[in-house]
Amino acid sequence: MTTRPIVLIPARMASTRLPNKPLADIAGTPMVVRVAQRVAQGRAEAPRVVVAADHPDIVQACAHHQIEAVLTRTDHPSGSDRLAEACDLLQLHDDQIVVNVQGDEPLIDPSLVESVGNLLHARPEASMGTAVHTIDVMEDFLNPNVVKVVTTASNLAMYFSRAPIAWWRDGFAQNIQQLPQPLPLRHIGIYAYRVGFLRLFPKLPQAPQEQCEALEQLRALWHGYAIAVHVASSAPGAGVDTPADLERVRALFAKNPRPL
Repeated sequence: MTTRPIVLIPARMASTRLPNKPLADIAGTPMVVRVAQRVAQGRAEAPRVVVAADHPDIVQACAHHQIEAVLTRTDHPSGSDRLAEACDLLQLHDDQIVVNVQGDEPLIDPSLVESVGNLLHARPEASMGTAVHTIDVMEDFLNPNVVKVVTTASNLAMYFSRAPIAWWRDGFAQNIQQLPQPLPLRHIGIYAYRVGFLRLFPKLPQAPQEQCEALEQLRALWHGYAIAVHVASSAPGAGVDTPADLERVRALFAKNPRPL
């Protein structure tokens, strides 16, 4: 059985930098609802969008805005565990495809969601899909909070790292004054999964590299599962992690309720 990808948006109340983040008001609408609306924005055939919440208040807020939501447990150690439970609650088949869109991305490009969702239809050898864009600023290349990716010729992920990769041999000799060529790739935190793999993934032992880098996707590579990569033409809209981020997004929505 194959259908259009289903977008799952994990939403949890516990955020140290921005308490009750999913319900943060953006121009009169909770942020997680803004994300769900954004995914379907301008689409003639919008995907099914479901919020995987950890609190009844999130479910209630979604229902008020006609957004589908399911209530998941509060003790999940990771977002993938929450998504796996959501797949069970929704009784999804193993061969269906879901796209994980973070609940703090009210500026996400709907076309990016669609491109990542379509990856696994075109790449039967892959269990996961994700996205990248090129890095053109040295500061981002050297920033450990910016995750870098190296891919194969057929756009399958080889490795993800917080370190600056791929590193050119003479980088230190050149005092790291310019970026390597071809330009390195920055990971965008959006994923597509085959539901059967998503159910398996939380049960797989953690990879040593995953523990070192604090990057969950390395577990899939370590166990031999392929990750297909979509190369986006530009960087996505910034997410909301801090009160300052929230105020910036509120200002954008105050100017335009459907900001690009």
